[in-house]
Amino acid sequence: MKKDMIKITFPDGAVKEFEKGISGIEIAQSISHKLAKEVVAVSINGEVWDATRPITNDAKLKLFKFDDAEGQDVFWHSSAHIMAEALEQLYPGIKLGIGPTVDNGFYYDVDLPEGASLTDSDFKRIEDKMLELSRQKNVFVRTEVSKAEALKTFTEKGDEYKLELINDLEDGTITFYKQGQFTDLCRGPHIPNTGIIKAVKIMSLAGAYWRGDEKNKQLTRVYGITFPKQKLLLEYLERLEEAKKRDHRKLGKELDLFHFSPKVGMGLPLWMPKGAQLRERLENFLKKVQKDFGYLPVITPHIGNKDLYVTSGHYAKYGADSFQPIHTPQENEEYLLKPMNCPHHCEIYNARPRSYKDLPIRFAEFGTVYRYEQSGELHGLTRVRGFTQDDAHIFCRPDQLKEEFLKVMDIVLYIFRVLKFEDFSTQISLRDKEDRSKYIGTDENWEKAEAAIVDAVKEKGIEAVVEYGEAAFYGPKLDFMVKDALGRKWQLGTIQVDYNLPERFELEYKGSDNKMHRPIMIHRAPFGSMERFVAVLIEHTAGKFPLWLTPEQVVILPLSEKYNEYAKKVSNLLENYDIRSFVDDRNEKVGKKIRDNELKRIPFLLIVGEKEQEEGKISVRKQGDGDKGVMEIEKFANMINEEIEKTLAFK
Repeated sequence: MKKDMIKITFPDGAVKEFEKGISGIEIAQSISHKLAKEVVAVSINGEVWDATRPITNDAKLKLFKFDDAEGQDVFWHSSAHIMAEALEQLYPGIKLGIGPTVDNGFYYDVDLPEGASLTDSDFKRIEDKMLELSRQKNVFVRTEVSKAEALKTFTEKGDEYKLELINDLEDGTITFYKQGQFTDLCRGPHIPNTGIIKAVKIMSLAGAYWRGDEKNKQLTRVYGITFPKQKLLLEYLERLEEAKKRDHRKLGKELDLFHFSPKVGMGLPLWMPKGAQLRERLENFLKKVQKDFGYLPVITPHIGNKDLYVTSGHYAKYGADSFQPIHTPQENEEYLLKPMNCPHHCEIYNARPRSYKDLPIRFAEFGTVYRYEQSGELHGLTRVRGFTQDDAHIFCRPDQLKEEFLKVMDIVLYIFRVLKFEDFSTQISLRDKEDRSKYIGTDENWEKAEAAIVDAVKEKGIEAVVEYGEAAFYGPKLDFMVKDALGRKWQLGTIQVDYNLPERFELEYKGSDNKMHRPIMIHRAPFGSMERFVAVLIEHTAGKFPLWLTPEQVVILPLSEKYNEYAKKVSNLLENYDIRSFVDDRNEKVGKKIRDNELKRIPFLLIVGEKEQEEGKISVRKQGDGDKGVMEIEKFANMINEEIEKTLAFK
């Protein structure tokens, strides 16, 4: 009897026939035994599956290892199940919430039995239990269950959190996964067996309200991370230690850049003088670029009438979970702290009639906006309640869209080069293919906007990943993901095409045909927010900012108080060359002064004594590069300014 065969298409386009019902891992086995041992999951027609799940139809196949983002996600998802199993064995009567993956690892929210506690001292025994369970090499078994069966299972177990989740699911969509004696409600997918997990580390504990609602019970969130090799865990922990040294909260305090005050309010940063100067230089840097590209500066208020955000759709999106309306003495008059700048810019556009000859119009503003973040979500400068966006909105004709989009890309790429964010990727975020309910605007307009982004990226010759379901609610977008010095990915720079807000605000221009037309709107923010960008920059550079940006470029160190006046004279001369310097005239040995100022990440240290004073010169020492010899002051100043000019040159 002839066996049923299916066609499998590999990423390189090769097509091969296999017996119907074969699994991804069996296909990997047919290629090489070594490959099969490394496969943790597969993709079938773009959907991530268990590597052991039978394939019954022709399909496009991709194999994922731990090194792949999809592979790590599945690996850590399975690890969360193993941690839950370990916690159940160690804490009988524990109740389980959810256990998703995060950027680095996973967590599980648990409700500990009465009288039980969980502290750092318990981490080792949880790790040991997880490794014990992993060594059992239990297979992850997927089972489709009815809603009634699922409810029965967790009713008998007495786990009200799982019951609540099941009640929100539709019958016919529910699956369980079982490994060993542990069963969990889960969509999957999972790794082939627990034995792949070789290294485990419980990282931290936190409190978390069930389903993120402060009205619900606070559960214990247990964070962990796992790897297929012990070596990978050790390397990760080393990177983590380096990240702690680079933590922008720590360095921000040491470098006196910013401060948080409980009296001012959580999530509301105070910029200290040095931090304000650094931020101002960043803003001026971008303002100059924007001026060269024809942007017009605008300024808008920090609050706006509620009706403005109702019109834009932002009230429906942010209103319930944001700062609540401000009521005035006037009855029924309500204002909101500004959650976005774009509605204000639309009204600036609407301030007078526009012609096709006026377009494109490019409005730019460093506008501060406010969004309420729960206290547990706040994190230094990366998650705050008040932040300033380097916002700009371009209003253009359809025939200008691609050119304008490409120009914005030029600005983003220039910023990355100057600030040495050389390792980056791009992502085109489009609508969810199925669920269109969360998006505002017509299908026709969305399709036009999505096509414009895809075409512009192709023309620029940049490779981009297309992600469905990741678009903003008002339009598709192009996101730039930069990799910092520690290999972490950050989203910096977003460009969005928007056909929706021009419709909502009834924006118009008179065309060459004397008829009224809708402009197309482009949103762009290369930095994203000043707060988050500075945080990323601090950690990327470890506080050693580029020479043009750093608050203090030069410190002058007199060998003794006899040379203080000469040191001040040098500082004044450098000021004439727009070089930021100061004199460290403390009564300390020069060796200590050098060490102290190197810790402050000051790029150049100038040492002056009897010889330098007599010759009118300076001894130059560069951060991280040691002694650079004796120089004339003018030569040193020109060297610095030439270096800055070269860095900032637009190529």
